[in-house]
Amino acid sequence: MDEALKTLREQAAAAARELLEQSKVPAGSIVVVGCSSSEISGSRIGSDSKPQVAQVVYEGIAEVLKEAGVYLAAQCCEHLNRALIVEREIYEKEIRFYAGRVNVVPQPKAGGSFATAAYGAMKEPVAVEAVRADAGMDIGGTLIGMHLKRVAVPLRLANNRIGEAAVLAARTRLPFTGGSRAVYDENLL
Repeated sequence: MDEALKTLREQAAAAARELLEQSKVPAGSIVVVGCSSSEISGSRIGSDSKPQVAQVVYEGIAEVLKEAGVYLAAQCCEHLNRALIVEREIYEKEIRFYAGRVNVVPQPKAGGSFATAAYGAMKEPVAVEAVRADAGMDIGGTLIGMHLKRVAVPLRLANNRIGEAAVLAARTRLPFTGGSRAVYDENLL
């Protein structure tokens, strides 16, 4: 692996580690990742798909999430209506109760290189129309918000760039209920 790709892999892994540290998601959680390999390489989103770049970014993120026992949902691009690639295991455990499967195999120019890398690397990949992720990472302005649980809280990562792409992150929390007399469990904030 050349030095530039190695650096991208390390940046992706560092951002994923920081996301897990700040979000404090437990094992079994879902993290959604949207990734533009074009933006990482300094081009406009959707204009210059780079499978090699997406592959090393996927590897860096997937390794960190797997070590933590956290599931990855790889968001496809707008051409596939931002469907997601997930392992069949999490689909069967959770996602099937609120979102259906879709029939698609992502490609670099129709789904995106990151989703293509995920589909090729996962043990039993399935495509789904939506997830309700506990946290997420948006690499290059891919708009992951629709796949987060209802109340998202922005996270400020020190590792906020992968290549030329900006990295935005979020965690979710339970909605608050009650009024001025309500008391909240600090551990759930």
